Amino acid sequence: MNSYDLAGRNAIITGGAGGFGCAIAERLLAAGAAVSLWDVAADRLETSARQLAAGSPVTWRQVDITDGDGVRNAVEAERAAFGRLDILVNNAGILGEMKPIWETDPAIARKVIEVNLMGAYLCMRAVVPVMRAQEARPHRGHIVNVASIQGKEGMPHSAAYSASKAGLIGLTKSVGKELAQEAIYVNCITPAAADTAMAKLITPERKADILRRIPMGRMVEVDEVARMVAWLVSTDCSFSTGAVFDLSGGRATY
Repeated sequence: MNSYDLAGRNAIITGGAGGFGCAIAERLLAAGAAVSLWDVAADRLETSARQLAAGSPVTWRQVDITDGDGVRNAVEAERAAFGRLDILVNNAGILGEMKPIWETDPAIARKVIEVNLMGAYLCMRAVVPVMRAQEARPHRGHIVNVASIQGKEGMPHSAAYSASKAGLIGLTKSVGKELAQEAIYVNCITPAAADTAMAKLITPERKADILRRIPMGRMVEVDEVARMVAWLVSTDCSFSTGAVFDLSGGRATY
């Protein structure tokens, strides 16, 4: 298995209490990075951080990523603690309702877009100035946005979620171009469903429908996602930015 040297690198992972967040944190810690887990759920976040700790440089911070002032304050606190910020993984996300659009609650749809899209926007808006101001070693920073195959293809009964992830793909492409000459790399991944806490919110019929759409016939494993992220935040990723990396088991049509 490939191993990347992330010694001396400092990472923020949003949605740090979830399945993807914990797996990504474990992989980055194993590569030598210091990691700060962010999540709005303080109890689950503390539990996750303690499980990962075992002498590793992992900390946690309760952050509502939809609160711009809170995000800015948290980024400044991380910069003061770490000295520099090398990695941002925008992993936080919520599923929302699984209903046809005419039956959905607009307030819930707005919340999905606020968390999944605006949260990533606010985190990047706060972190990028820190990255731009720091020395390149040889890079100033790496940002990975966790989108979804649904952002590429859409899915019935998931309009707000699909739209938020499509927006995240577009945001990645735009910011990647803005930072292309600043040694800051911005990419996103589009995983299929995984057997995480979010997947447990779906019905067996919905799960069967998802599996039918995946040519490999299985869900993505959280460690497969973590391995992709580890490469994207390493110095080996040196000529990819504003790009979309597929983790859909063959489901993607582009």
